[in-house]
Amino acid sequence: MKFKLDWTFITPILALAVLGATALIQSAVLMVLAAVALALAVFAAVHHAEVVAHRVGEPFGTLVLAIAVTVIEVALIVSVMLSGGPEKAGLPRDTVFAAIMICGCGIVGLCLLIGGWRHHVQDFQLQGAAAALAILCALSVLTLVLPNFTSTVAGPALSTSQLIFVGVISLVLYVTFVFVQTIRHRDYFLPFTPPAAAGAQDEDDAPHAPPPSNGEAWLALGFLMLSLVSVVGLAKLLSPAVEAGVAAAGAPEAVVGVVIAALVLLPEGLAAVRAARLNRLQTSLNLALGSALASIGLTIPTVAVVSIIMGQPIALGLAPKEIVMLALTLLVSVITLGTGRSTVLQGVVHLVIFAAFLFLSIVP
Repeated sequence: MKFKLDWTFITPILALAVLGATALIQSAVLMVLAAVALALAVFAAVHHAEVVAHRVGEPFGTLVLAIAVTVIEVALIVSVMLSGGPEKAGLPRDTVFAAIMICGCGIVGLCLLIGGWRHHVQDFQLQGAAAALAILCALSVLTLVLPNFTSTVAGPALSTSQLIFVGVISLVLYVTFVFVQTIRHRDYFLPFTPPAAAGAQDEDDAPHAPPPSNGEAWLALGFLMLSLVSVVGLAKLLSPAVEAGVAAAGAPEAVVGVVIAALVLLPEGLAAVRAARLNRLQTSLNLALGSALASIGLTIPTVAVVSIIMGQPIALGLAPKEIVMLALTLLVSVITLGTGRSTVLQGVVHLVIFAAFLFLSIVP
């Protein structure tokens, strides 16, 4: 095994060092360094996840990325919840909803636009997209809409038994999707192999590079875990500054959830866009929709357990405006991804909805 020391190995160690220094010494300079270290640690985590993904292949690779990103997201949510008390009851809802909008409109829209602009028409597996959207519709409505209409306790909260039920069905739906994606109907999520595009040989070299050895994959897995630890610690350290910045800007508190979701999904989005540019739209959709599903299917059960054990209240039901945006996103996604082919038109539609989501988050 050839070991090459680069920034992806140095960054997690430096991030932990910055975390320790900032915890001991409070200064503005160290807080800035902590923010930079947090961003770099997120990119390092996803890089190591990509190495592991390259070793295990598709669709396991996108699953590794989705779970790694969701672990980061859950850690950030739980750390902010526990440090913020009852005032953070809506943070899980805001972050999960933001993740759905970022993945389903922002990342998917950008991939469809860039891929369509570069390759005119792109093909993907209709069965895989339909399966992911079916789970996404059920998960999002059962966890983010239904709590507003239950009567045991006043919405948008749930009773303990209802919270347990929602957590269990979220996990069941996500595990079922993973089973279908990786075992029973794996071929639904395998990308097409398009003919090599003229003039793109330099870009196509990377995807066809030989997979890393077992030793390299295990090393990447170890540094992935180290990166996640540094991300969790730095995020908890910086969460008060993020909240203060949102408050100082006069933005609604829900913007904190958007910031958290955007932070952890940025590297995932870049990987998806790169795949779309290389005419591998199926990989892009696996990344985007898989991250949205993991965000709900893993975050909701985790915060439900934290809420029950720690007595931390959570509010899952969305406001009417957000319900409309969610319904529009699901409806448009079913239409645009319901043919197995895409052009720039679908990309523009998704991006317009995403722009409306961002604008209305700041100016409700």
